[in-house]
Amino acid sequence: MPSLPAKLGAILGAGALVATIAIPAYASVQTTEVAQPQSTDVQTVALASTVTVSAPTRDGYAVTAPQPVIVARTASFASVKSINRYTGIAPPAQAYSGAALIAYAAQFVGVVPYGMGNSPTTSFSCDGYTQYVFAGFGISLPRGADHQARLGVQIGQAQAVAGDLVYWPGQHIGIYDGAGGMYNSPNWGRYVEHVGSLWGSPQFIRLKV
Repeated sequence: MPSLPAKLGAILGAGALVATIAIPAYASVQTTEVAQPQSTDVQTVALASTVTVSAPTRDGYAVTAPQPVIVARTASFASVKSINRYTGIAPPAQAYSGAALIAYAAQFVGVVPYGMGNSPTTSFSCDGYTQYVFAGFGISLPRGADHQARLGVQIGQAQAVAGDLVYWPGQHIGIYDGAGGMYNSPNWGRYVEHVGSLWGSPQFIRLKV
């Protein structure tokens, strides 16, 4: 039968063995808890969330800048139009005279624009203007500056009086004012006008009226 000291030694040895075996297992559990793998997983998820989650998107929109207004430059005066200011003209005096003709012609100055017409409600070409003014006194003229000039006789400037025609062959025609100027419908973009002097070498035509 083992002695008391032997029993004590056996008990102590068994306790040491149990402690030796239990401590590593316990320590292993503690180490696992300290490492906190779940915490690591949480951090990974948080990092992933930071990378993948974006701010809410807005509805798309576009800013349209106002386009500059480009005014096309005309290639010639033929494309320029003026506003017709005609509102009615007093009829000419019944009796024809150079002064009456000039007074009637002057009413269209700055009112009717140049064009291809022969009416104050539309436009006046140079020959359309003379045709309309003379028609107010019952004098019929054809269209065309050359055709109108052929209805009269050529005179010198010294003999010319108000109401005679001022004529540039193949180019232009107007009504002499008796003082070195004329009334005429000049060119595109302009109105019937009175000029105080003449250019070049025009002819003076007296109609047979």
